[in-house]
Amino acid sequence: MDILMLSDVYFPRVNGVSTSIRTYAKALVALGHRVTLVAPDYGEAFDRHATEFGEGFELVRLPARQIFFDPEDRLIRASAMRGTVRELAQRDWDVVHVHTPFRAHQIGVRVGERCNVPVVETCHTHFEEYAAHYLPWFPAGLLRALARGATRRLCHAVDHLIVPTAEMEQVLRGYGVATPSTVLPTGIDLAEFAGGDGDAFRSKHGIRQERPVLATVSRLAVEKNIEFLLRVVQRLVAEFPALLFVIAGEGPDAARLHALCIELGLEAHVRFFGNLDRRGELLDCYRAADAFVFASATETQGLVLIEALALGVPVVSTAILGTATVLRGSHGAVTAPMDEAVFAGTVAQVLRDPQLRHSLAQAGPMDARAWSNDVLIGRVVDLYAGARPAGPLHPAGAGQ
Repeated sequence: MDILMLSDVYFPRVNGVSTSIRTYAKALVALGHRVTLVAPDYGEAFDRHATEFGEGFELVRLPARQIFFDPEDRLIRASAMRGTVRELAQRDWDVVHVHTPFRAHQIGVRVGERCNVPVVETCHTHFEEYAAHYLPWFPAGLLRALARGATRRLCHAVDHLIVPTAEMEQVLRGYGVATPSTVLPTGIDLAEFAGGDGDAFRSKHGIRQERPVLATVSRLAVEKNIEFLLRVVQRLVAEFPALLFVIAGEGPDAARLHALCIELGLEAHVRFFGNLDRRGELLDCYRAADAFVFASATETQGLVLIEALALGVPVVSTAILGTATVLRGSHGAVTAPMDEAVFAGTVAQVLRDPQLRHSLAQAGPMDARAWSNDVLIGRVVDLYAGARPAGPLHPAGAGQ
């Protein structure tokens, strides 16, 4: 198959969507399919640090500009769209797969119309929950209504939706979205999460081997709820005075979180490591932890949970929306409610009990096998092949 993918975000921008797209594309290429990915050009000002992933698929970068309220991201320039649609429409595609709902969506829908091929879109993000964090000056109720309406329009412009979890599918049905959908999680390449040297990470960064360590891997953004985890750590320090909380990731909330650490008196207990190499030191970071902690309430899936499980790191997490699906029936994780005292008590139980940590660590890789991309990618190919509806492919004006 010739597959066109489009996204408003991709490496060197590090987040779950970039990871998911790369996983999809690599796996499809490995099966013999041809993949072209269209994504923004982040420019030389962005710290690229050799993160231009190609790995067998064609990568087309489009001119883009910064977004004033989210400087990490880029918006593909409108001036680039018309020529791009014209050029892409001259090629033969079997399916168009859109991963984000902005300019990439517009380009993808228009190419699908011109080529008369099905357009599939993955709902990676629960925008109703995200919007208030990025536009705090906007009335919250109105913003939620606008996000729901925009989501309905976007979903109705495509032929089929991929939804990572049943919980997210229910959200869309609650909005009135009638587009056919398939619950299909993003898998991970388990071969990439079979190593890691926690002792080496501790040694490199001067962390004593006996020191209790918690870790999280996350974009530093308000919706990721890292403030909650910092307050949990503050509660734990009384019982575990040597406790260290390791945070891997970057994002717009970094300055506020650094300041909050000082306010909470946690300077000696929290270390920020930024974005780490996914093929090296990030694995070491995971493995250095006695437990991986996570408390985002907005995830449509939560790939980092699967990564931690695959590496045999005990997980303590809330179970909300997508994370509820990932952790349902898990034997490598313990779930806790969004309550600082209860969550802290759950983490303390894991830190106190070596046998519990051992049993969670042993079970994690078995849990992760259910999320292997080798298991899931065949369903993606079948979905592509069956995405063409019985009636007209695209509503008139859907791409406008």
